[in-house]
Amino acid sequence: MRESAREAPRLAAGLANILCLDDFETAARKRLPAPVFAYISGGVETNHSFRENRAVFQQWSFVPRVLADVSQRSSAITLFGHRYNVPFGIAPMGLQALSAYRGDIVLAQAAAHKNVAFVMSGSSLICLEEICKTNPDAWFQAYLPGKQEQIVALLERVKAAGYRTLVVTVDTAIAANRENNVRAGFSTPLRPSARLAWQGISHPRWLFGTFLRTLARHGMPHFENNYATRGAPILSRNVLRDFSDRGHLNWKHFEMIRRLWPGHLVIKGVLDARDAKTAVRVGAEGVIVSNHGGRQLDGAAAPLRVLPRVVEACPGVPVMLDSGVRRGSDVLKALALGAKFVFVGRPFSFAAAVAGEPGALKCIELLELEVSRNMAMLGTSSLDQLSPEFLIPH
Repeated sequence: MRESAREAPRLAAGLANILCLDDFETAARKRLPAPVFAYISGGVETNHSFRENRAVFQQWSFVPRVLADVSQRSSAITLFGHRYNVPFGIAPMGLQALSAYRGDIVLAQAAAHKNVAFVMSGSSLICLEEICKTNPDAWFQAYLPGKQEQIVALLERVKAAGYRTLVVTVDTAIAANRENNVRAGFSTPLRPSARLAWQGISHPRWLFGTFLRTLARHGMPHFENNYATRGAPILSRNVLRDFSDRGHLNWKHFEMIRRLWPGHLVIKGVLDARDAKTAVRVGAEGVIVSNHGGRQLDGAAAPLRVLPRVVEACPGVPVMLDSGVRRGSDVLKALALGAKFVFVGRPFSFAAAVAGEPGALKCIELLELEVSRNMAMLGTSSLDQLSPEFLIPH
């Protein structure tokens, strides 16, 4: 699964000019077909929430301390009994194997190598069992099927595979209005067309290095993990993907999951402190404050803006955050406002698309260095020293 020794020098040379996470997006735009790039990069409708997720971090400034002896600083953190090297992890991202060859495995391997949290997406194209063998510490993120018996069957499959942490995403009651996908010609499944064919031909590195390589070695990718059984193929003229109606799901379904799931249970997609409090009351051991990267409800609040309320409502429970994190400074701002941990999505998808596992490793290393450097300049030696006193609002 790893890149060959012959490819490694070329990939390393290509990463020499990558200085921050945003550089991966610039490089990926050149490599990926426009529909695939649009699927990863875009938000929903006007992209208001997508832009707000980034802008809100700029509304806080640091107030550093000096002469604090930061020579022995550590960015390690313990979460659910596991000691991670850094306070950030790789967020669940669907269709990762469409943008990078064996993309989910690439990210799982990089995370295992660097002792970084990795969350496997339920909307992925590689079997969840294969990912857990690659990275036994991986978490699994589930989009709940619409029927109770399907939920139970999926939980049994995830448990049998060996996952110990389950992340239930709850902000997808119905499919979002992702106009940018439609304009770019992206759909799930992808529909064969002259436009799509041209995008493949005009991006030969992706065509031969990702898509045709996958077809030759593994056959047509399918949605593997939305249910206990295999779903639709990623490329089809006639087959429709089953976007199961989740509009009727409620807290009783979450309570049922808590009864059935023996491991750690995390709820993802919460913005209202009242929902977070309810989730903890019925058994959630962790809360991920998220607006789905601005990909669901356009105009939904940026997670960083509501984070302090959720933290206050859930004392003693790790409150995590995703959506909009791009810099080590973003990580530390979230932690200073009460987050225990953060997750980063799009940059890792772009990094894997650009350079496979070396790209993912570089992405981790860049963010880890930024976190450590900024801790030193803030005057803090450990993450538990962070507090709102290190910040001032604009």
